[in-house]
Amino acid sequence: MIHAALPSRALIAVGGPDWRSFLQGLITQDVETLTPGEARFGALLTPQGRLLYDLFVVGRADGAWLDVEAAHRDAFLQRLMIYRLRAKVELAKDETPVSVLFETSEPPAGGWVRDPRHPDLGWRGYGPKAPAGVRVAIEAEREAQKLRIGIPGPADWGSDRTYPIEANFDLLNGIDFKKGCFVGQETTSRMKRRGQIKNRMLPIVFEGPSPAFGSEVLAGERRAGEVLSGAEGRAFALLRLDRALGAELTVDGRPARAEVPAWMSAAVSQEAA
Repeated sequence: MIHAALPSRALIAVGGPDWRSFLQGLITQDVETLTPGEARFGALLTPQGRLLYDLFVVGRADGAWLDVEAAHRDAFLQRLMIYRLRAKVELAKDETPVSVLFETSEPPAGGWVRDPRHPDLGWRGYGPKAPAGVRVAIEAEREAQKLRIGIPGPADWGSDRTYPIEANFDLLNGIDFKKGCFVGQETTSRMKRRGQIKNRMLPIVFEGPSPAFGSEVLAGERRAGEVLSGAEGRAFALLRLDRALGAELTVDGRPARAEVPAWMSAAVSQEAA
């Protein structure tokens, strides 16, 4: 079991009589059935359906926390204030620290909630200390684990640049297509209904250091995508499935190969058919 503090994440406390209906009409995730001690992954989109901010909405007895990028918390809070209008909603920064336990299948005691994206991502903590006997790591080790599993993060999708389905939110329990309207819902639902997604974020493998962010991935002489965040020998890339899968790729003149994680292989195979 490994424990890591997540200084890149911060909380917004949401409360008041209308907090559920307020969030329900904004974010990609259903909150009407959210229970205390449960976390759900989602996003706030632009009206055009692009990914603005990712989030976890965490149920509490008297409202919810929004677990968001620390660098974007102020902007996120300002955006919520704009949408609030006459809703009876209380919004405030909360300085409770965010951490994670991973490399364990056993549920820890004392205030930890399951990461809803993938079983291997473990448990998220809002305030509790690390259990006795765990190995303490830095956040970079957590990011390396996500890269191994093939789960992208904010460093890959940025803000107002990517559609959530391209960032695999639909495969990571990040979009509830049955909940009804939310900001950006029309574009998101239309992409899913078509059933053939052209672009996805996938790991690529290569020799040597990660290419620079935005480097072209080529299939022969044709552009097949662009590099996102990465590390030695492995990086995320936003790839055109019809060009990248099964092809001999190059990046910075080096041979590369797209890798489809097992947890998304069935969906990607269907989309690329």
